[in-house]
Amino acid sequence: MNKKLIKEVKNSFKQTFKTKPLMVFSPGRINLIGEHTDYNDGFVFPAAINKGIALAIQKSKNKVSTVYALNKEETYQFSLDTVSPLENGGWRNYILGVVAEIKKRGIVLGNFNIVFAGNIPGGAGMSSSAALENSVVYGLNKLFKLGISKKEMILISQQAEHNYAGVKCGIMDQYASMFGVKKSALLLDCRTIKSKLYKINFGDYKLLLINTNVKHDLSESAYNDRREVCEKVSAKLNIKALRDATISDLDTIKSDITDEDYQKALYIIEENLRVKEFSKAIKADDIKQLGELLYKSHNGLSTQFKVSCKELDFLVDHTKNNPNILGARMMGGGFGGCTINLILKSEVKSFKKEISSLFKREFGKDCSIYNVKLSDGTQKIK
Repeated sequence: MNKKLIKEVKNSFKQTFKTKPLMVFSPGRINLIGEHTDYNDGFVFPAAINKGIALAIQKSKNKVSTVYALNKEETYQFSLDTVSPLENGGWRNYILGVVAEIKKRGIVLGNFNIVFAGNIPGGAGMSSSAALENSVVYGLNKLFKLGISKKEMILISQQAEHNYAGVKCGIMDQYASMFGVKKSALLLDCRTIKSKLYKINFGDYKLLLINTNVKHDLSESAYNDRREVCEKVSAKLNIKALRDATISDLDTIKSDITDEDYQKALYIIEENLRVKEFSKAIKADDIKQLGELLYKSHNGLSTQFKVSCKELDFLVDHTKNNPNILGARMMGGGFGGCTINLILKSEVKSFKKEISSLFKREFGKDCSIYNVKLSDGTQKIK
């Protein structure tokens, strides 16, 4: 949690609305392993991080609600009686979506004022949208004493994303942002929406994120295509989702599907198994095994599920001969965004310099590097 960010938001609110706000912090998230398994009812391993959204909120006596996005220096006012999605609404739609989903449940809201700002890098796959949605629903719940449970809050956030931002996301982002615990990750079952907490001690190692700063156009259509393949194979196997399939099951229909579809389905089955192996390795304090599983996950995403790109593969490949790095993989939907790396703390500085130079030479653009810590979820700031 960034104290400077919180102070800036609080001061901005006081200056703008001349009153003391209720303060909320909602974190972004990373996913240690388990990519594209969420919409297959599978297992994921996310954690909240120490970057997020700071939000100041208070009741308003005006006939409209006012929101000020401090980073963007943009103000938006709206009436609670006429909430609907905006075309190209950007951040506004996440807030409007949360308000609409609360109202759908028959809950009466009063007008309010908000100032918010964040330090989650855009396009890095750390779920700034989920952090914003969670901060708004959590803030409104506290402010108006609505009595909404945290589990209901994340469903409100998810529906806001579906219905107002047009993104049919799984529950992982909102869940990790809301329920995260310091120095821990959550083994989340995406079917039951229940998780098991794993305290992680990386010892002499730490997590480092490297952002390619690219997002290839392919990402949205490819995501829909992968989802379609998974659903098609599940239907052929007569099961609800690929989470219910074994490799033996998949082999029974191998001759009925294309090799590409077989490999994509096989990746999902194997990735679910890797998530479970990852949890066992944490329990056993086997840091080396964690790294090996990261590499296997990336290999599957790149060669079987085919959602990587040359920039991501370049970053992962350049860690493989480095004895100070135990593992690396692409993180998120693919075709850009970040790699997650498990690196010896003492070697971070020299590796940053080396990889930045290599990346610039290869692609003619800069990558961005972030240190992250596993942190607590959405909370009221005293």
